[in-house]
Order: sequence, then structure tokens, then C-alpha cells
Amino acid sequence: MTEKLIRKVWIAVSAAILWGCGDASSYTAVDGVMLGTTLHITADVQGVSAQELYAAAMELDREAKASMSIFDPGSLLSRLNRNETDSVDRHIAFHLHLADSIGALSGGRYDVTVKPLVEAWGFAGRQAERHPDVDSILAFVGREKVRVEEGRLGKADPRVQLDFNSIAKGYTVDLLARLVESFGARNYIVDIGGEVRCKGVNRQGDPWRIGIETPFDGNMSDGEYVQKRIRLTDGGLATSGNYRRFYYTPDGRKIAHTIDPVTGRSAVSRLLSATVFCDNAARADALGTMFMSLGSERAVAKARELESEGVMAYFIFATEKADGRQRDESPDDYETWASPALEKLLKR
Repeated sequence: MTEKLIRKVWIAVSAAILWGCGDASSYTAVDGVMLGTTLHITADVQGVSAQELYAAAMELDREAKASMSIFDPGSLLSRLNRNETDSVDRHIAFHLHLADSIGALSGGRYDVTVKPLVEAWGFAGRQAERHPDVDSILAFVGREKVRVEEGRLGKADPRVQLDFNSIAKGYTVDLLARLVESFGARNYIVDIGGEVRCKGVNRQGDPWRIGIETPFDGNMSDGEYVQKRIRLTDGGLATSGNYRRFYYTPDGRKIAHTIDPVTGRSAVSRLLSATVFCDNAARADALGTMFMSLGSERAVAKARELESEGVMAYFIFATEKADGRQRDESPDDYETWASPALEKLLKR
């Protein structure tokens, strides 16, 4: 999934009049940090101040980290990975259920037990091993090695570890959307580090406009370089890509953070980013990672299959080098593919 550089933390409160369906509504905007990345909410909440909305979001932030963070050694997930507990809460249970669904779609190329491989290749806060023993690690990677029975996690091998980073941000976006709805919002957009859930219309009465970033290596501009804009009124959107978290080996090979659990190696192809839109952000988040792991041709084929389920995708491909390095950030330096239903929602 994507990360954002955080330049500042602030809370902004603004109100505007939206004339739609004969009613005037006041919009509240809150900006800050959540899950270690950027947070943005714009919503026509009722009877709650921006400070109160931000405080409620921060409570949700603490709850999410306490359950699902692989970076917090005290989180439930970290303790499960160290075999210090076998207790599973509702958040962990949801992630495992969704992971099973996406894993079945992917033919094994999406798997939340991939954490040991992610660490071996130098991600998830670890130093890369010089020559990862991939075959040895693959022996304890595989969703079939984990089961949940009566709220307890069982492992076929104690070395099995879970990593929900491909779902957690989108899932928390969905929780945040429920939160603003509980405050009476009928029109809103919530965004955590580029994963989005929206409903209704913006202040001007138009669909929400969301930018899809240009995926050149190292683009950390937080929206300065945009390939396309998409107009949405309801649903979740997430983008996965291999242009932010990566490194090059001495012999010039690109190692990106998306790891193929079948091969145990970095999933690098002509596919530079995968943007997914569907009914919720958690599924969009997981599907984005699945598409990146599948690679260029298989991703397009799978996206065509999923159109009947209301899943829409927008892929950006490298034109010159399969390792993803680009000449510059011009939109003309890339090839793209979009689900037919998504074409009309895209705006340059």
C-alpha cells in the first residue's frame, strides 16, 4: 500500500454553503495525522465541532494501532506474531476473512502471512538481508498455515507471522466513514494517506474529485504530480504502487515492497500503480496490492473478471523499462488501462 510525507500537523475548520436538493449544509474540515500518515476529513457533520471530530478520529487511531500495527510491539498483532497470545479481536478477524477472499481471487499471489519475506527484503522496519534465503522462508508462508476457531488463532508453524498493511489503512478509512456518518454526515470524504471513502457531493454540489498520482520513482509530493482525476460520489478508492518504497541492488535490480508470496521475491513488472474503486476502501486496498503482485498482464485479466462485481481499476504502466524507472514525471511517459465503467469517471 502507499505512504505520505508529513510536512505539518494542523487542524483546520472551515464552513461553506452547499446548495443541493434545496438544502444548505455546513461542511467541516479536519486535517492531521492518522496511522502515521496524512488525515483529511471534509463532511457535513451535525452538532459536532472540528475539535470533537478530530478527538474521535484520534481515539479510532489509537484503537486501530493497538490492534493491527506491526510497528507497535505492544499491539495485538505483534503479540500474535510473537506467539504471546492467541486471542483475536474483531479487527483481526475481519482482516483474515477479507484476506481469504482476496487470496482466493489471486491464485495465491495475495497472502497476509508474507511478513517474514517482507522483512527479509528490507521492509517492515527491518534491514534487508544480503542474500535472503527465500526457499527456507517460504516453508512457513501460506494462509493455509493459519486458522481461527472460536476467537483463537492457531498456527501450523510458530514462525508464521501476519502483516495487514495491505488492508489496515483502507479498513480504518471505512471505520472513519462510519464515524462521520454517526455524526449525521450525508456528504463526506475521508482520506488516510491516499486511501479514500466518499459519499454524496462536495461543497459545490459536484462529485468529489480525487487525484491519481504520477508513479515516477520517489514521488513523495503528496498530490503535486497527478496523472488523472476521478469523480466519485460513493465508495472506496485505494492506490498501490512500487514507486515510493523501493531500493536498487548494486547490480541495478529494483526491489519494491510488494512481495509475491508464490516466488518469495519482489513483484516488479511494468505495472507501476494500481488504483481500485469499489464499495469499500478495505477491499480496494487489498485488491490494489493483489494487482501489483499479479503483474501487468494478469492484473488486467483479473480486473476484467471483477468488473461484474462492481470493481473498477486504473493501471499505470512503464513504457520503456520493466523495472519501473522513468525519464520524468510527464503523464505522456506512461501507458494506462482503465475498466470501461471507470473511463467516464476519469478527468484529466
